[in-house]
This record gives sequence, structure tokens and C-alpha cells, in this order.
Amino acid sequence: MSFGTNLQYLRQLSGNMTQESLAEKMSVSRQTISKWEMDTAKPEMDKALELCKVFNCTLDNLFRDEMDKRSDKYTNLRIEMVPEFRYVEHTVVSTDPEGDAIDRVYKYAKENGDENPKVIGWDFQKLSIEQINVYNMHGYTAAWILPEGITPKELEIKEQTEHKYVAIHIDRPFDNPFVTIPGAYHTLNDYMRTNGLVYVENEVIPCFETDGESMDVYIACK
Repeated sequence: MSFGTNLQYLRQLSGNMTQESLAEKMSVSRQTISKWEMDTAKPEMDKALELCKVFNCTLDNLFRDEMDKRSDKYTNLRIEMVPEFRYVEHTVVSTDPEGDAIDRVYKYAKENGDENPKVIGWDFQKLSIEQINVYNMHGYTAAWILPEGITPKELEIKEQTEHKYVAIHIDRPFDNPFVTIPGAYHTLNDYMRTNGLVYVENEVIPCFETDGESMDVYIACK
């Protein structure tokens, strides 16, 4: 862990704030910020507490955590207004639910003439303690985003209105999925906290990821 690395990470999450801008907020020189980020100097306690206020974090975040879990696979960190859409979803609870859930909605799409379907997915959280701890099960929901003009019969169609999300792109997410994908969510949560964005989970899909060789991860906010 490195205070300097954490500081640089938080500065970059804050709209790529420059060292000069941070120095002005902190009433120090740009050279002082540079020394902090290179770990050749540490701030006094009053300045450390001031940094916590600037970046909406804790002293533990600054000095003890390894905050920057990004890699060169992550690009295009952004705020995006996702347009309204209709979708059909399918949830599977098992020891390996993702593939089954995704395969089912691709089947729905093919049966209804969508040859290039857009599919998203998210963890399904409504499991019992027994399912999780005894049977090592988890849940996953996959959803087929319905194109204009397709309304499948005998399937429940859900709708989501336009909403704001923070999002990040991942190249090659499945090279190391148990590190890369959680790291993307970690980065988005840090970005939201640093920029004062509030997580939303009611009346929208709270978070989701797109399916494919590359992936975009989204978290709803206001």
C-alpha cells in the first residue's frame, strides 16, 4: 500500500484534478503535492484530514488501503445517461448460474428473430444463508434488451426509464475475471464516493454488466 499512489488515484478520480488544483485547495505548493505522491514526504495531520474532506475518504483509505485496483484493461470511466429500455430477464440459482442464465436469454432472442442481441446481467442477491453457506450456491440474472419492434409473447416484459449510471469499460475481462470484474466495481464505488454520487437501487437495475469479449460495468447513481 502507498499513500502516494492512493492520493494520485483519488486525484485522478476527481475529474482528473491537476496537482496545481489540489495544491490550491490545500494551500500548499504543487511541489508539495508531487512529493506526497512520490512518497518522499507525508502531510501533517491537519493536511491529511483536509485531504479526507476533499476526497470524501478516511485516513485508513489514504494511508492503509490499497485503493487503486485499476489495470490497463480499464478505460472510459464516465457518467452516462442510459436511455429507457424494455427487457426480458431470467434468473438462475446454482453453483454456476451465469452461463445458464445467459444462454436462456440468448435462446429467447434467437426464437424471436434477434440475431445480434444485447445482453446484460447482474448478481441475484435473494438467497438464503443455507443456499450460500451449505450448498455454495449463488444467483445470477441475465436480461435480453428488446429491440424496437420486437415484443415476445408469453414472456414477462419489464421496463426501465432513462437513468444515470457511472460506468467503466473492461478489455478482456475473462483473462482474470475474479480480479478484473470486482476491481471494476471497486473503482466505480471509489469514483462515486470521491465525487459525491449516491447509489440508487429502487425502481432501476442497481448495477449490471454487458455480455461479450469486452464488458462495460454500470452502477446506478443520482
